[in-house]
Amino acid sequence: MNSKMSGGPGSIQIKIILLVFATIIALATFIYTQALISQIEVREKQVAELFASSLQQVAKLDASDKDFTFLLDVIKRIDFPLILTDSKNNVSLDGMTGGIRNLGIDSLLTEDQKIQFIQTKIEEFSKFNNPIFVYSQDSLVLNKIYYGNSVLITQLRYYPYLQIIFAMMFIIIAYFSFSYLKKNEQSNIWVGLAKETAHQLGTPISSLMGWNEILKINKSNPDKVEDISAEISNDLQRLNKIADRFSKIGSKPKLVPTEITEVIQSVIDYFNRRLPISSKKTKIRIINSANVSLPLNRSLFEWVIENLIKNALDAIESKNGLITFEIKEEENNIIIDVSDNGKGIDLKNRKDVFRPGYSTKNRGWGLGLSLVKRIIEDYHKGKIFVKSTILGEGTVFQIILKKDKKQ
Repeated sequence: MNSKMSGGPGSIQIKIILLVFATIIALATFIYTQALISQIEVREKQVAELFASSLQQVAKLDASDKDFTFLLDVIKRIDFPLILTDSKNNVSLDGMTGGIRNLGIDSLLTEDQKIQFIQTKIEEFSKFNNPIFVYSQDSLVLNKIYYGNSVLITQLRYYPYLQIIFAMMFIIIAYFSFSYLKKNEQSNIWVGLAKETAHQLGTPISSLMGWNEILKINKSNPDKVEDISAEISNDLQRLNKIADRFSKIGSKPKLVPTEITEVIQSVIDYFNRRLPISSKKTKIRIINSANVSLPLNRSLFEWVIENLIKNALDAIESKNGLITFEIKEEENNIIIDVSDNGKGIDLKNRKDVFRPGYSTKNRGWGLGLSLVKRIIEDYHKGKIFVKSTILGEGTVFQIILKKDKKQ
């Protein structure tokens, strides 16, 4: 198989792109969060300054004119830790309303312990924000306002790191899950390819063994030996085709103008001569054909037709099976409809039929239709899909191939 299947340079490039993309997202989140933090810090500083300005206005009023309504309105806007001290950093727990805000002081602490706790917070706040002074009319410092960051800022500071940690965890889990699924799919492909090889070789080898036994019985009959010799030659040619097919996987096959109807008919003839004689009789035929040449790799395209026929044979459960090929010519394309009267495909599995490893048969390995899709789409630049399917009635696969532009 080629490098795409084994995880070559393309896979490494994808991983690098994903890593770069994740890094860009992480950096963008970090920068955006820091911008939000800066905006909130400015807002909180403005509120603290407004509180200081309000205290100064109150200090200028006469005792009879003091109105604390606007001051209380400002205090309501303080949603961050704030401590109001006198000019010497002394704190009174019985001071003005709003002097201590959002500190979360434990009510079980003694008064001395509370004062010590507040002093510790003052030192802590001083490291991040300069205190705001409240001046008297004589420009003397009446109070100092110390404030810290709100809970929102603290959460935002840690948010990018938490996001990066969770994102990395997600990427790691996703990477290992993807690697496991990829390895599992590759394992299915390799196992399926091995079984497909055995299956491909099985038909002509079984035929050759049968012809050999018939030769032993009819060795004295020259006419019979001549007929058998022709069939042996056909099976040997088939073995050579099988070897040629597998040698083309992973390499760019050569496409040459080939008459499409003749290729399909040759595969039908091969199957008709070797269909088992049993109570279940199946007819394979072309019901409509267009005599046109297409750029094909004959060996690989025959493999497509064989796999579609095998898939149809496995799906047919009635005694009178029918597999038909209808070849239609359009302006730029050739349309091939492959129909059977089998059991059909459940709609929920319609998209999975071409996936490596998918199979509804207990003895299947799920590679036939996957190979068909690869040969048609990757090597012949065409399309193949389930055109229609009805449970209990049958399925129609449609192949679309581009006509040779030289025609």
